[in-house]
Amino acid sequence: MLHFYHFPGTRGVRPIWLCEELGISYDVTLIDFSQSYRATPEWRAISPTGKVPVMHDTTNGSDIRIYESGAMVQYLLARYADGRLQPTPDSSDFALYLQWCWFAEATFARPLGEIVNHEREFPGTQRIPAVVTEMQDRAKVCIASIEPVLEQQDFIVGNEFTAADIMLGYTLMLARKFVPDEFPPALARYWQRLTQRPAWLQATA
Repeated sequence: MLHFYHFPGTRGVRPIWLCEELGISYDVTLIDFSQSYRATPEWRAISPTGKVPVMHDTTNGSDIRIYESGAMVQYLLARYADGRLQPTPDSSDFALYLQWCWFAEATFARPLGEIVNHEREFPGTQRIPAVVTEMQDRAKVCIASIEPVLEQQDFIVGNEFTAADIMLGYTLMLARKFVPDEFPPALARYWQRLTQRPAWLQATA
């Protein structure tokens, strides 16, 4: 059984969405997302950084626990996908697939996460607007870099849905929350395609 410790709207959406796409059985424990709970020894024993998600795989006697959403996606693909939802390593698309998976978290999600961190540390009237604006501008650069790609194709790595769309789709969910501008046309159509997928709807229910 795959078990996820999760809180709605966090990066646990990624591996849960992938499980839904692949038809993999799993269950979920929704945790108390308060800072006080996530600092407790009980939770830190499960997640040393205090963050979510955490995945625990006990399938066929396994005892594997990891706490990075991108690693969960890669692990699930390698162990359970039978080649689905990613190009083969000898494909010309494989390098682009890797690029967009890493871009989604390392480049695009980073300024969005900094907005979250800033507003946690400087709430209300302590908020520094220039800091938030800078992070939003960085995210807008990422959005602008995606638009011409999606003008040419349905998904981020060609016209077939892959796990790179799962990685990127979650980051776009953050962008909808923290960047005030509307998505440009091709990205808006892509976002609609992603959010109409039954697996997305189930993962975010």
